[in-house]
Amino acid sequence: MAAALNSKHQQQQMDNNKYVRYTPEQVEALERVYNECPKPSSLRRQQLIRECPILCNIEPKQIKVWFQNRRCREKQRKESFRLQTVNRKLSAMNKLLMEENDRLQKQVSHLVYENGYMRQQLQSSSATTTDNSCESVVMSGQQQQNPAAQQPPKDASSPAGLLAIAEETLAQFLSKATGTAVDWVQMIGMKPGPDSIGIVAVSRNCSGVAARVCGLVSLEPTKVAEILKDRPSWFRDCRCLDVVSVIPTGNGGTIELVYMQTYAPTTLAAARDFWTLRYTTSLEDGSLVICERSLTSTIGGPSAPPSSGFARAEMLPSGYLIRPCEGGGSIIHIVDHVDLDAWSVPEVLRPLYESSKILAQKMTVAGLRHIRQIAQESSGEVQFGGGRQPAVLRTFSQRLCRGFNDAVNGFVDDGWSLLGSDGVEDVTIMVNSSPNKYFGSQYNAAMFPNIGRGVLCAKASMLLQNVPPALLVRFLREHRSEWADYGIDAYSAACLKASPYGVPCPRAGGFPSSHVILPLAHTVEHEEFLEVVRLEGHAFSPEDMALARDMYLLQLGNGLDENAVGSCAQLVFAPIDESFADDAPLLPSGFRVIQLDPKTDGPAATRTLDLASTLEVGSGGARSTSDADSTYNLRSVLTIAFQFTFENHLRESVAAMARQYVRSVVGSVQRVAMAIAPTGLGPQLGPKSIPGSPEALTLARWICRSYRVYTGGELFQGDSQTGDAVLKQLWHHSDAILCCSVKNNASPVFTFANQAGLDMLETTLVALQDIMLEKILDESGRKALFSEFAKIMQQGFAYLPAGICVSSMGRPLSYEQAVAWKVLDDDDLNHCLTFMFVNWSFV
Repeated sequence: MAAALNSKHQQQQMDNNKYVRYTPEQVEALERVYNECPKPSSLRRQQLIRECPILCNIEPKQIKVWFQNRRCREKQRKESFRLQTVNRKLSAMNKLLMEENDRLQKQVSHLVYENGYMRQQLQSSSATTTDNSCESVVMSGQQQQNPAAQQPPKDASSPAGLLAIAEETLAQFLSKATGTAVDWVQMIGMKPGPDSIGIVAVSRNCSGVAARVCGLVSLEPTKVAEILKDRPSWFRDCRCLDVVSVIPTGNGGTIELVYMQTYAPTTLAAARDFWTLRYTTSLEDGSLVICERSLTSTIGGPSAPPSSGFARAEMLPSGYLIRPCEGGGSIIHIVDHVDLDAWSVPEVLRPLYESSKILAQKMTVAGLRHIRQIAQESSGEVQFGGGRQPAVLRTFSQRLCRGFNDAVNGFVDDGWSLLGSDGVEDVTIMVNSSPNKYFGSQYNAAMFPNIGRGVLCAKASMLLQNVPPALLVRFLREHRSEWADYGIDAYSAACLKASPYGVPCPRAGGFPSSHVILPLAHTVEHEEFLEVVRLEGHAFSPEDMALARDMYLLQLGNGLDENAVGSCAQLVFAPIDESFADDAPLLPSGFRVIQLDPKTDGPAATRTLDLASTLEVGSGGARSTSDADSTYNLRSVLTIAFQFTFENHLRESVAAMARQYVRSVVGSVQRVAMAIAPTGLGPQLGPKSIPGSPEALTLARWICRSYRVYTGGELFQGDSQTGDAVLKQLWHHSDAILCCSVKNNASPVFTFANQAGLDMLETTLVALQDIMLEKILDESGRKALFSEFAKIMQQGFAYLPAGICVSSMGRPLSYEQAVAWKVLDDDDLNHCLTFMFVNWSFV
């Protein structure tokens, strides 16, 4: 018993010796070292003991434990802060969802009441008066829904009259933002959550088109209001916004008379403008409200400024409700409700002006996304490469979008004028002989010296069917060689110089080129990205050496994610030089695809149509709808615009070149659209289909037989002898299998790949032949292949060591081993080389 007590006392004494109580001076010394190096080495800890006498009585092991505990406490602190942030987001989102639930319950109660009232009216009315009673009920419902139509115009000649209009606009806006004034339907694919954009809804069965979004941001209400009022900074379709006058109100708010111009989305419709009253005020609960509506003859108010070339649109009560959130940040409600006068455009284009989803994507959700982006940039959560500040990158994006929109619209007050056609109206040519006004004074010396130069724009529009916008634009981005001409790109790049060489008519086709995409920046939700594209030219003759050089494009893309919710995809690019200064001149060109509302009243055949010819078809050109099993038709409007500089004495030559080039691009896009169009009923893409041609079946048989002959093994487990089974196993093999041509005096190019191979190269079977073997291998991989090439040709196969290669998009990937073998045809002649990259993955 005594021995046991003695042992227990010794153990307790040892435990007491493990715990060290540090003095404040010792803690301060350790904290200084921790701030410099949170994980010091053993040598650094020993050096610390020697340099700090106050730590001499502490063992190095105890100091090591202190740093471990300190790192653990720092990790716990960060995790606690993260959980508190998530908790605040969840609490605020829960509050939003509860408010949305209350609103939906009110809407249900209202609909139940209306349903009961209508049923009672129908039951109590006689058969002879049914029509009249229904008409009176409908008319009374319309009068209840639009009480403003019964009121006489207000006297808005005084500030009091404008304040009365502003207060009425405020009440109507709040009833839309938090009430049941509009029948809101949640936008498909936009699910609320702590990491989502928010609650997105679009209107149903209301006049005009409307969209609403509610979300959380980590900025204070005053900052949010400042950003939202600066509409040109985030609304890409806003050409200009002028505040004509500002009138302070007695309640501390302000009334502004605003004139705004917006761009047209295509080349075949007029741009819109708005004349509105904007009211900014505070509510009793501390919320900020910015509401806005058009001033019309019915509403009253001052008359709008005169404008030519614009169609007047109406903004119904809209605005922003910004409420402070507990713990910091804001809860934002954004409502956009407009009437874009859809009846003034051709019938084929009306869905662009009658779609609430397009309004939500391009305006309502864009505003909230812009605020979220700025909030995360301010908190340091967003990292950008290239040493550029976020504001500079946003400016580049805005300039690319604005330049492309200006080219598509071609406003007269910017200096644009129409150039005569060649008898065919498929491509429109416009020239700007005074580009200094168009581009700004900072570009005068760089792009437009006083030698008589201008800007020419060639543009066209098409109607596409059964081609999702995101899929088409993503293909155009990834496979530029399918539609672009290197000679035209070289001419555009040369125009950046003050004295460009004369290339008025580059030859069609140019010469082979490849491109590498260098990411520059992207938004938080990856719906928009900015990148630099390096175009690499390959000259095969001495006369091509002047043009065969690397060139660079600044490229902007948005709406390219096929899983994202959106109806518009866009790819805009402009040539830049190697310096890429912050004020570099930009001359944007590009593509825009906007999805129209789905139609089910036409044939399902995949095709592309010239939109101009579609507009000329009258009622007699209506398609038959006798098919009882008519399938889904996805229709989109594609707009193409390319800009070039020219010298005055070469204007006609450049115009002919631009017209021919745009026509070739249109033809290429038509072929691409028909090739990549999904065969299913919707825009979703399934896995890549297996090529079932006899040539593919024969090639699969040759590949497997040659592998068995040279290596002595089987390419597949349980290898089948039937062609279909062999091709299916080859196509779905987990390793990347690629076939490469073997021709004398020619660079090896890929001719076939299985699904894993296409995924590794990030390409398609259509564009596979544009990829050369030497371009995907790094230097060590090329050396290994060259050293083993003779062995492959003599013995029939070789094993290559692990290495790194790059996809067609420039993304690096690693592989554990590569196997190369000759493929012989039925006559035992060399047909191609096959490479199998084992266990590949992106780095």
